[in-house]
Amino acid sequence: MFSKLRRRIRNIFITGLLITLPIVLTWFILQFLLKNFDSLSPVFTNILIQLGAPIPEGYRIPFLGLIVTLLIVLLVGWFTTNFFGKKIFQMGELLIEKIPYVRRIYKGTKQVVKSIAEADTSAFRKVVLIEFPRRGLLAIGFVTGESRGEVQERTQENMLNVFVPTMPNPTSGFLVFSPPEELTEVSMSIEEGIKYVVSGGIVCPQTLKILEEKGLKIDQPSS
Repeated sequence: MFSKLRRRIRNIFITGLLITLPIVLTWFILQFLLKNFDSLSPVFTNILIQLGAPIPEGYRIPFLGLIVTLLIVLLVGWFTTNFFGKKIFQMGELLIEKIPYVRRIYKGTKQVVKSIAEADTSAFRKVVLIEFPRRGLLAIGFVTGESRGEVQERTQENMLNVFVPTMPNPTSGFLVFSPPEELTEVSMSIEEGIKYVVSGGIVCPQTLKILEEKGLKIDQPSS
């Protein structure tokens, strides 16, 4: 009895932690960015005064530092998308590669930002159960479409692309090619499936049922 109560309290606590932690982290990150970027407002305001802008001495334009910082980021992004900007950026990365420790920090930061920016769950079509990594074990998978090219040519039947995510980062995982009859579609939405994976199975949909066991069909995306 006590063991069940303790397990129940632990599960409730972990569920609450999974909900509150992202909110708290988001709040602190936004607060940090706004505070530090906006601390540049007096600097940029002073520059405008020196350029002849009709601004009273000592006046501080609110959020000017944040706005200018965002404009600088957009300018850097625009510059690095053209031919010359790409070349200069590649030369800079090669230089960073030669600096010990700095290259590790740069690579790690770049990988995190890239993972967040390129995470596209809209490519997922259906949530399925797939026997993975071996027969007898089931894993949550997301069907991304029909297999094409050489993968399809080397198989005897139509195959589907199934992305099997890892936890707690659902942007990494395994790409599995499976025939439709080996997949079991479930009633979870894409968002529910991702939450289920990230939480390690703690955040589970209220109702879960099998929709189709054999002959899974994939709707074509609207153009």
